[in-house]
Amino acid sequence: MNRTRPVSGRGRYRLYCHGCRPTREQLRASDVQLEELVSGSDASPVQFAVLGQLLNLAQVGNWTAITLRRQAAGLLRVLADHPEGQRVRRSLLDAALGAGRARVAASILASCGLLIEDTVPGIRIWVDRQAATLPENFQADVRAWLLALLDGEERARPRSPQTLYAYFGRVRPHLLTWSQTRAHLREVTHDDVAAVLDSLRGHQRVGTFTSLRSLFQFAKRHRLIFADPSRLLSVGQAPKRTVLPMTDEQIATVKEAVKSPAQRLVVGLVAVYAARAKAIRELTVDDIDLPGRAITIGGVRHQLTEFARDIVAAWLEYRHRRWPYTLNRHVLVTTESALGEAPINDYYLTWNLLLRGVQLEHIRADRVLQEALAINADPLHLAMAFGLSTQTAIDYSEIAHQLAARPIEDVDHKNQ
Repeated sequence: MNRTRPVSGRGRYRLYCHGCRPTREQLRASDVQLEELVSGSDASPVQFAVLGQLLNLAQVGNWTAITLRRQAAGLLRVLADHPEGQRVRRSLLDAALGAGRARVAASILASCGLLIEDTVPGIRIWVDRQAATLPENFQADVRAWLLALLDGEERARPRSPQTLYAYFGRVRPHLLTWSQTRAHLREVTHDDVAAVLDSLRGHQRVGTFTSLRSLFQFAKRHRLIFADPSRLLSVGQAPKRTVLPMTDEQIATVKEAVKSPAQRLVVGLVAVYAARAKAIRELTVDDIDLPGRAITIGGVRHQLTEFARDIVAAWLEYRHRRWPYTLNRHVLVTTESALGEAPINDYYLTWNLLLRGVQLEHIRADRVLQEALAINADPLHLAMAFGLSTQTAIDYSEIAHQLAARPIEDVDHKNQ
C-alpha cells in the first residue's frame, strides 16, 4: 500500500490521502440529544440540569459532538463524587479536569449555584510573588499599593493587570537601590526621588515619575509615610512622538503576517478608518449596515469602501458559519467569547498580532498621517474624520507639514 508523507515532512506516514478518502464531516453539538449524554448512567435531577446547561453552551459555541461528550463525561465524573446538590470546589475541578475543561465546567456549575470559588486569581499571586522580591521592610507597603491599584479605592477606579506590571517594573529597581541606605519607605526623601528623575529622559522619565507618584500618594493617603517626597516635583509633559510613514518593507511584513479572517478584518479597519483597538473590540453587529454601505466605529459613522465591505462581509460570513447560535452581539468573537456576551480581550486583538510583528498603533498613525498629507494637514478634518482630540489632530498636522517640506525619501525610517 502506498503511503503518503505529511505535507510538513514530519510525523507519521498516512495510509491514504484526502483525495482518495475525503475527511468525514464531524457531528456537531446540535446533533446531540440530552438523553444521549446520560445514557447508561442513573442521572439525578441535578446532573440533568447541569448537562442541559452544558448542551446549550455547546450548541451556542458550535462544538463538535466529541468535545461535548468529553466535557459531559468529565462533569459527570466530578458530580458522581459529590452528594446530590453539594457544591463543588473550583480547585477540585482544576485538578480533575485540567485548566481548559475546568474553566467551562466552572461557568456551568456557577450558573447552577453549585460552585465554590476557592482559587486565587493569577494577578494576586503575581502581586504576592513580586512584593516578596523586595526587602522585608518595603514588602507590605508595596503589596498594599499594588492591591489598591488592582481593586480600586473610593476615588480611584481599578487598574488593569498591565498597569500593575508597568508601574511595578518602573519602581522596583529604585526601591532596591533605596533599600541599601533606607530602612523603610517613609525614609525616602525628596532628593532621592529627584536624583532618580534626573538620571532619566523622555518617556522613561515621565513613566517613572507617574509610577513613583502613585506609590507615594497611596502611602501618604494611608499614613504609611509622613510626607510625600514626590509632591513638589514635576517632569512636564511627555515629549511628542515622531510619526513616520510606513515603508514598503513594513507594509509587506503586515500583509505576510495577516492570515486569518479576523486578522484581516482588524488590520483592514485600522488601515482604512484608523480605528482604535478598543473601538474594534466593542464593535457590534448593529454598527454595521452592509446594504447602506456604512459602519459606525467609536461613535463615528463611515462609508464602507469596496475593500472594507469585502473584508467585513467575509468575516461576518465566517462568523455565522463558525458560531451560528451565538448570542454575542460583538462583531469579533472567539471560541470562548461566543459563549457569553462580553467583547474579546485585548490580548487576542493587539498582543496576538504584535507577536507576528504587526503594530496596530503604527498602522493607525500611518493612516492618519496619509490623510493629513492628502488634505493639506487640516486638523479640523482629521478630528472629525477619525474622532481625534483637538491636540492630537494638531500634532498630526504639524508632522504632515514637516514631512511635506521634504521628500519622503529623505525620512530616516530607522528612527521609528
